[in-house]
Formats: sequence, structure tokens, C-alpha cells
Amino acid sequence: MRVAYFDCPSGAAGDMILGALVDAGCPFEILRERLAGLHLSGYELSRREVMKGAFRATKIEVHVDEAPDRSHRNLPAILGLIEDAEVAVDVKAAAARIFTRLAEAEGRAHGTPAERVHFHDVGAVDAIVDVVGSCIALSALGVEAIHCSALPIGGGMVRGPHGLIPVPAPGTAELLKGFPVVDTGVKRELVTPTGAAILTTLAAGAGVMPAMTVTALGYGAGTMDLETPNVVRVFVGEAAESSELESIVQVETTVDDMSPQLYEPLMERLFEAGALDVYLTPVLMKKSRPGVVVTALCEPPRVDAVTRACFEESTTIGVRWTTYRRRRLPREMVTLTTSLGALTYKVSRLDGRVATVTPEFDEVKRIARDKGLSVKDALERARAEGRRLAG
Repeated sequence: MRVAYFDCPSGAAGDMILGALVDAGCPFEILRERLAGLHLSGYELSRREVMKGAFRATKIEVHVDEAPDRSHRNLPAILGLIEDAEVAVDVKAAAARIFTRLAEAEGRAHGTPAERVHFHDVGAVDAIVDVVGSCIALSALGVEAIHCSALPIGGGMVRGPHGLIPVPAPGTAELLKGFPVVDTGVKRELVTPTGAAILTTLAAGAGVMPAMTVTALGYGAGTMDLETPNVVRVFVGEAAESSELESIVQVETTVDDMSPQLYEPLMERLFEAGALDVYLTPVLMKKSRPGVVVTALCEPPRVDAVTRACFEESTTIGVRWTTYRRRRLPREMVTLTTSLGALTYKVSRLDGRVATVTPEFDEVKRIARDKGLSVKDALERARAEGRRLAG
């Protein structure tokens, strides 16, 4: 699998991400040609090499004129622009996800429905070019998964459309929820809403660099001059085949005053909110009261939705979460023909060899009932035949 790891020691912005990808090997002319498929007027794209401290980096600039495209846009307008664009389907899907999540974050921060958010600078031509251009560059480089370092949160104040606001800006702060951040002591806006939206939406993992063989390296320059070089660097290469390293968030709450009947709808709602797994643990609390710890595992971007589900579907008044690193074996779903019939199996591999072969239990149970077999015997047969057939 081809992966990209974004190292962001001094922050991230859309133009820095795009510059790093061009510097890593995405041909600038191909980028410009595919961006023309947006049918977006009122800008010119340029590239130049600059020095940021001791680092040579690529600076991408979007020169915007005073054409009507400078007007503010809402989410439906931007999604319509992306949908009508003559770009690859995967580019459209990624760009739409980024802008949708950005609108949801801005809406939560300002108490406005996502579809009514007017993006101001975020919806301007330069941001649309940065987002769609980054998706085009990732596709051109063949990147299948993205990982990212912890993001420096910055500090101080910046002037926005409604006056002075604290750093990180409200929308950026929403986007960074559930994502690892670090305070480097720099009182500047280090992560822009566009940069946060791109990385937190597309990142499959965050934190340390995954095991990979690096084949390309690129540096994207920012606008500010800081004590540390204002660059984003991207490592592009092949992920190690033995496993996949990623960040996972464990969301928990402890409940001691809820009817047992309500746990099933709570678990269903958590899965709908994006939980990868949910489980309940009985505990003994203070004053010897029995309680239940509700644990949900999810990807960093789903923390807010999973937390909201806990508040809405349970009696809790507090939710906590912790980010963990986890390593997963590569897996695939395959259909194998057994003596019981065609069955779906989840096959995982370690160093290219089959590690586990697990039949889908619901299918085994259905076939067992149809054939008059015990589920236990059918499952044992399905497991044995699956291991033999999968090698």
C-alpha cells in the first residue's frame, strides 16, 4: 500500500500541504491541468522554490483577482462545484468530505447549520484550489492512505471576519477534537482551518510515522517566518506489509443509574455514529454501587459523534477519551466454496502469510439452521475448511 506521512513541526495550511505534494513528485503541469476541470475562474496558480531556514521548499501560490468568484460560498455551492468538476471520482469524494466536515465544524462553532455556513476565506478561490489540488496531487502520487504527526496548536489572537479571535480559531479547534496536538509555545496561527480539514479528514492514523519504505520526500513552504522552519514535509512510500499502524480513540463513560433495557439502543447508536467496536464492563463503584463502563473504539474524526451519542442515549453527564496507537494485520474479505456452501471469510496476513481465517458467523448460523446442523459443528467445519482453502 502506498502511503503518505505528513510531518508538521510548525503547523499546516492548505498551500503548504499542496506544495509538499508537488515537491514530492506530483507534476505541477498535471496539477494545473486537472484543476482546470473545476471550471473555476479568477485565479492563477504559480510555483517557486524558497528557503525556509536551512530547508529548500516549494511554495505554491494562488493569485486571486477581483472576479465574481471571490464572493462567499456556502456548502451546497461548493459541493455543486466539486460534483460538476471534470476530475476523478476519488478526488471528488475526498474533496467533498473535507468541505462537508469543515462546514460541520464551523457550524458547531458558530451555532449555524452546516449548509448555511458561509465560508468567508475558507470558501474563497484559494482554499478551494488548495483542497481540490491536494486531493488531485494525492491521487496523482498513487497515495492510498495518509498519516500525520501531532499538530502544533499555536496560540495568541488573529483577526477574522468578526474581529479578534483566539488561536486556534473556533472551526479549527472543532476539527482538532480527537486528533493529537502539541503546544510548541509559538503564539501564532500555525494550523489553518483548511490545513486542519485536509489532514484530520483524510488521515487514517495520527502520531508517529508508520513503518514504511520511503521513496519520495517533499517540503511545502508556508508564508510565515518562524524560529523553526515553516514547512510541512511529506514522506511518500510503501507501507510495511506485516501490519498497519494507526491511531485509535477509546471513548468511555461510566453509568450507574440506567435501565438495562437502554444499553442495546445505546450500542446501536454508537455503531451508527462510527464506533468500530463497543463493549460493556461491569464495575463496582463507590458506596458499593454496581455500574457499567461503556467503551467505544473509533477513529479520531468520529470522537465528537460518538461522544454525542453517549450523551443523547445514556444517562451519563461526562465522557472521557484517550488516543492509543494500534497495529492491525492487513485483512481482506473473500468468498470460499466449502462443503456447507459459499461462505464469506475475513483473511488476515502476517509478512505475506495467512495468519487467521475467520468465517462470517451470521452466515454460518443461517446455513446451520437450513441444514439442520448445530451451529457449533458448522462453525468448526467452516473454520477448518477455510484454513485449508486459504492456504
